[in-house]
Amino acid sequence: QVQLMESGGGLAQPGGSLRLSCAVSLYDFGSYTMTWARQAPGKEIEWVSTISADGHSAWYAPTVRGRFTVSRDNAKNTIDLQMNDLQPEDTALYVCVRGSRLNIRGDERGPGTQVTVSS
Repeated sequence: QVQLMESGGGLAQPGGSLRLSCAVSLYDFGSYTMTWARQAPGKEIEWVSTISADGHSAWYAPTVRGRFTVSRDNAKNTIDLQMNDLQPEDTALYVCVRGSRLNIRGDERGPGTQVTVSS
């Protein structure tokens, strides 16, 4: 059974940065694709980024490409999301998910960390 715990959320000003981290308790973590998703109040959950098992490939939603960078450390069982040039529309609960964008509505995800972008 996988356990995921996000951290690093908070309040940022427009144009600011935050770095999210997700600690994953999972045997053979390095064999799994991992994903970040987000859910704003009153909206459907939205795919943000996916990173391959070996960390060599990453994919991004058009809304965050060029501003967000996903990374992972398979020795530490963590994935990170560096978020730059944050905008109010990035305000959401950010969750990490085991698997690809197809899994963001499943139950193998963490409780999330809140990101609020406001001046």
